[in-house]
Amino acid sequence: MRIIGCDLHAAQQTIAMLDRETGEIVERTLKHDGTTVRDFYAGLPPPVVVGFEATGSMGWFVRLMAELGVTCSVGDPARIRKVETRRQKHDRRDAAVLLELLTEDRFPAIWMPPSELGDLRALLRHRDQWVRIRARVKSAWPRAGARVRRGAGLWTRDGQATLASLSLAPHAGHRRSELQALNDHVTKQIDELDQQVGEQARERRQARRLMTHPGVGPVTALATECSLAIHRGLPMRRPWPVTCG
Repeated sequence: MRIIGCDLHAAQQTIAMLDRETGEIVERTLKHDGTTVRDFYAGLPPPVVVGFEATGSMGWFVRLMAELGVTCSVGDPARIRKVETRRQKHDRRDAAVLLELLTEDRFPAIWMPPSELGDLRALLRHRDQWVRIRARVKSAWPRAGARVRRGAGLWTRDGQATLASLSLAPHAGHRRSELQALNDHVTKQIDELDQQVGEQARERRQARRLMTHPGVGPVTALATECSLAIHRGLPMRRPWPVTCG
């Protein structure tokens, strides 16, 4: 069995690998070029366990390890920092600390969703980003140079027609047209994503059960299932925010 502490960065990773049978420790730096990482891990005889800190760019590495059958353990950066208190960063030392935590069964692992749930969470986050963009577009309307009523009525078809019919100065009129076009484009993207979310929610038993509660729609149901992993019996954790507007 091989246990690997991996200090993962965007362009490279530094590893400290322990061979449990021989006691040999190997330190190495792998550049993230071409197939270097894949070739290295694919060449290791199983079983292999690799531990690394959670980072925003780790998705490709997690997927690669799953594809190669390598067991991943993703660590809580804050708790790992409590172990290595020195301020100066050193890749080899960080990899050695991760290896030590793994071998001593003290590695502060966090829960990671299965790949299937990870993709659904990506869909929900993507929709959430578009909803936030639309909110920013809408917040620009009161400053678009038009003295019209505000509130939900402005976003109806009649409200938009009224806004389009106003006589404005050239620049204000151009801005109004651009904002209306942008709002239409963003709304179209959200509608398409809503359709995808609805299809996914209707295919999942737990999401369908959640939608039987009054006021719970596909977005809330799917986000709840993905965030809490209730269908796998995993520990419930604080859900990440989803904008439902």
